[in-house]
Amino acid sequence: MDKVTLGKVTLGIVGLGYWGPNLLRNFSQLEGCRVKACCDLDEGNLKRAKAQYPDIEITDNYAALLQDPEIQAVVIATSAALHHKMVKEALLSGKHVYVEKPLTLSITHAEELVQLAQENEKKLMVGHLMEYHPAIEKLKDMIDGQELGDIYYLHAQRVNLGKIRRDENALWSFAPHDISIIMYLLGEMPENVSARGQAYLQDGIEDVVFLNLLFASKVMAQIQLSWLDPHKIRQTTIVGSKKMVVFNDMEPTEKIRIYDKGVVHNGVYGSFGEALSLRFGDITIPYIKMTEPLKLECKHFIDCICNDTKPRSDGQDGLQVVKVLQAAQDSLDNGGIPVRLEDIS
Repeated sequence: MDKVTLGKVTLGIVGLGYWGPNLLRNFSQLEGCRVKACCDLDEGNLKRAKAQYPDIEITDNYAALLQDPEIQAVVIATSAALHHKMVKEALLSGKHVYVEKPLTLSITHAEELVQLAQENEKKLMVGHLMEYHPAIEKLKDMIDGQELGDIYYLHAQRVNLGKIRRDENALWSFAPHDISIIMYLLGEMPENVSARGQAYLQDGIEDVVFLNLLFASKVMAQIQLSWLDPHKIRQTTIVGSKKMVVFNDMEPTEKIRIYDKGVVHNGVYGSFGEALSLRFGDITIPYIKMTEPLKLECKHFIDCICNDTKPRSDGQDGLQVVKVLQAAQDSLDNGGIPVRLEDIS
């Protein structure tokens, strides 16, 4: 009986730069797994990890990590440009894979990885962190339960005066979060996408992007993305026919506010003004038991391996997000013209 059957998964973590240490911390604290080794090309990153976790092995040799027969799964938190190569090598080495978002930087590469995972019967999970956020789960339950009525539109902001990326623009760096949130909440992909942006700090790398999604259900979504803004905002507004909701991830406790307000059709046809009236009700702040979303995400990956179940943010989910990103990039490159999802490849 192997360790997976016993409920223990042996991991290797690759990439200890910006986000890797958070993954190392969470996986190291899970009872269902053991982090055996960490890999990074930066000696300083490896030394810091070893000092904090003296029992782990450290290496700068990714091939050697993949050759270790004890390691059953690999967690990849490297730059997005390396995802395709490293995930492919891990899957071909017989490892389950968790990879940070975005899955890849091209649709073809993402499709290849999804196919490889299926052929090798391995789990491929993408780090769409927000799909595991307890507040997003609450919103999902509200939408599915028709508490908000018919959804009209969503508006998301993800802005900050923060880390300036050199190998990806604000679209590819920030938008995977909000695209995955919106598609998860609505349960559908957009029909067409348009995007406009500007590169103010570095030629060819947009710091600011305004992204629009249009769905077959007539729902619209707009996403504002920027690492060049005076405020740090992580907020999503959802407007429905019955109620409206604001999710503010920067709030420490009161992350969701439900506004019982909207427009009522009175059935009076004397005039347009008489037929419609505004309704103003209470503002409700539901209690949400908060657990670190990354902890929930890491545990989900381990549970999927142990129980042989499909990850919520599996390779197919990652592929869908990449398709939307590519459509948005095509629009961005062509002055903001709408791009149909069915027309991209």
